[in-house]
Amino acid sequence: MVDADQTFVIVGGGLAGAKAAETLRAEGFTGRVILICDERDHPYERPPLSKGFLLGKEPRESVFVHEPAWYAQNDIELHLGQTVDAIDRTAKTVRFGDDGTLVHYDKLLLATGAEPRRLDIPGTDLAGVHHLRRLAHAERLKGVLTALGRDNGHLVIAGAGWIGLEVAAAAREYGAEVTVIEPGPTPLHSVLGPELGNVFAELHRERGVRFRFGVRLTEIVGQDGMVLAARTDDGEEHPAHDVLAAIGAAPRTALAEAAGLTLADRAHGGGVAVDELLRTSDPDIHAAGDVASFPHGLFDTRLRVEHWANALNGGPAAARAMLGKGVPYDRVPYFFTDQYDLGMEYSGWAPPGSYDEVVIRGDAGKREFIAFWVKEGRVLAGMNVNVWDVTEPIQKLIASRAAVDTEALADPHVPLESLGA
Repeated sequence: MVDADQTFVIVGGGLAGAKAAETLRAEGFTGRVILICDERDHPYERPPLSKGFLLGKEPRESVFVHEPAWYAQNDIELHLGQTVDAIDRTAKTVRFGDDGTLVHYDKLLLATGAEPRRLDIPGTDLAGVHHLRRLAHAERLKGVLTALGRDNGHLVIAGAGWIGLEVAAAAREYGAEVTVIEPGPTPLHSVLGPELGNVFAELHRERGVRFRFGVRLTEIVGQDGMVLAARTDDGEEHPAHDVLAAIGAAPRTALAEAAGLTLADRAHGGGVAVDELLRTSDPDIHAAGDVASFPHGLFDTRLRVEHWANALNGGPAAARAMLGKGVPYDRVPYFFTDQYDLGMEYSGWAPPGSYDEVVIRGDAGKREFIAFWVKEGRVLAGMNVNVWDVTEPIQKLIASRAAVDTEALADPHVPLESLGA
């Protein structure tokens, strides 16, 4: 029985950690809640960093999960700018990295998130090489894009994933010249496959973005600490004043690994392995958000999901499990993007090779459509592009695991709610 004498510690001050703390109080937990954040900013949401905040359309204060006063008002012991460098599972303590302070826990939640993958090439130490993961990164990058737009400067982006494309869109809106270097055959190939990746390629080309597919950066050339150009493995040199490395993120598992917790294999995205209640191999330690790899019954595999909705929902799910109120975590993965005049929502999981066909409902040429990834008549994923208020029926269709008539699926006149019933 949970009581006021217990201490729950949350390591990681992102959305998952902040929502877990909120949920503990909402569920009536009266013990100590300690939230440890290695950034000096209060917990914030990451989508605005590559969207509204980066574009200057959303103020800085809008990114925070709670008002600063909320933590004291809810008796959350918030430690900003602090790191944890060790877990002693026998003594049930965590150790602060700066001064060695030991804090006891009855339950521990790891919400340590992920960190940007680094380019392993010459020139990455130049001042004009950037990453985008933290609020400080976004503030710096906003200034860079403003200057590039003013001076007709060039930005080279390594990687045509979601971050790379969203920053490309922002850079063009500022007026910067943009070249995207991508080793795959299309943008977002590992997520959308070739069928839909080209939709995003054409969207950006129409706005003046240059793509170089099938090549990799080999060197960033500079002088006096400043970027001058970016070279690729086909021998070309691309003019650049700044370079953004957007080649993905790696789960921050060092703390868990040092503590002897089981990790997921790379084939399943790495991360800390948890069960359906988000418990690690130690029953008193849970994990949620970007760092957690959980078994998903709908897709019969282990998933590690790096998107906003997983942090939003996973943090509270872990908190309830810590309180003994957990239920299997099986939310349909969801993410969204906004680029220029294109808005998109994606639900499900359908990597290349996992599906038989892509069914299009609507007009892909006009970028007003829904795409469905289908295997043996079952919808694995759906993506609505500039079509709204359909996420709920799409997710219900995925969750039903029902076989559907693909002709009806493609027909805009057939209500989605009537399929899979």
